[in-house]
Amino acid sequence: MGGVTSSVAAKFAFFPPSPPSYGLVVEDEELGRLAMTRVPRRDNVEVRRLRTRKGNEIIAMYVKNPSAAFTLLYSHGNAADLGQLYDLLTELSVHLRVSVMGYDYSGYGQSSGKPSEQNTYVDIEAVYKCLLENYGIHAENIILYGQSVGSGPTLDLASRLSNIRAVVLHSPILSGLRVMYPVKHSYWFDIYKNIDKVPRVNCPVLIIHGTADEVVDWSHGKLLWELCKEKYEPLWIKGGRHCNLELYPEYIRHLKKFIASVERARADPNVSTDNALDPPRVSSDHMETVRSSTDRIEKSARITDHDHEKPMHDAEHREKSRLSIDAREKTRKSIDRTERARSSVDHPDKPRNSIDRFGGMMKSAVLCNIGCFRRTPSRTEA
Repeated sequence: MGGVTSSVAAKFAFFPPSPPSYGLVVEDEELGRLAMTRVPRRDNVEVRRLRTRKGNEIIAMYVKNPSAAFTLLYSHGNAADLGQLYDLLTELSVHLRVSVMGYDYSGYGQSSGKPSEQNTYVDIEAVYKCLLENYGIHAENIILYGQSVGSGPTLDLASRLSNIRAVVLHSPILSGLRVMYPVKHSYWFDIYKNIDKVPRVNCPVLIIHGTADEVVDWSHGKLLWELCKEKYEPLWIKGGRHCNLELYPEYIRHLKKFIASVERARADPNVSTDNALDPPRVSSDHMETVRSSTDRIEKSARITDHDHEKPMHDAEHREKSRLSIDAREKTRKSIDRTERARSSVDHPDKPRNSIDRFGGMMKSAVLCNIGCFRRTPSRTEA
């Protein structure tokens, strides 16, 4: 049984950069602090070596933001290490006003051991424990962030904890097998069965996925969103691919909006998370079909209720007209205009060079998953 699982995992494969993109030097032997080489030196970045339950020593990188209310625990994609993500993690800390903890899985970067599904689960446990014990961060102030294969350890941990603040899934997978084959059922030998774990997550979940993802189909993100208990408005980036979503202006804007909503929910204990967060609805970037008549009726009802609270502006009258059930063609055109205004994407395959993009160096930080789900030949094929 274990042999079959190993065989599937081998086909799914892990692709740690070789050689690692960074080195390590001892910064404080007594405190066990390290420093990364071949990356810019920053005073607010701490590097540690953590021991996992399986005996591996993994490298973790903590980016401190003194004004942060939350800490982002970031699980990276399949073909990246901390050296490649250094700029991205430090930029996220600045622009989202959060502290960030990133780490390399066993066998990645300067972490010891071999990459495996089970190792990634104990790896993230060790990092989570470090945040609690070494940095005094409470679970309710931690947001788990998983990109691509990183959605596996992220959802595994989130499904077993009841007090995590929120979860972000970036180009997530339904399961390892489903990336390669459109299976309808979960098999015991599959790995990273996120489809079975996401319904057990009891906190707000934001899902970000590109509509033109060439590695993990957009359908993975959409189905995971449908299965979430506590949905947050997803971000479907029109034309976005697997490795470039950070380059789109709406990526950072939507993350900021999500974190602000989560913070409002935390600030007022009398307000439920559902009420504090924006309503769970598909982003206007999702342009598969014109919304159903039921959706339009619900929207019209919400506008009608709003009429009793305060007079509507002219723009709101126009919006109500555009959402009329009888004006199907006008509705489609209005949605198109809304989509263009919100997405700020004129050419689906070309992210805009906007001043809203957080940091010009991001272009070098998003090559983390190229070919990360390609099949590798088995021993019999080799």
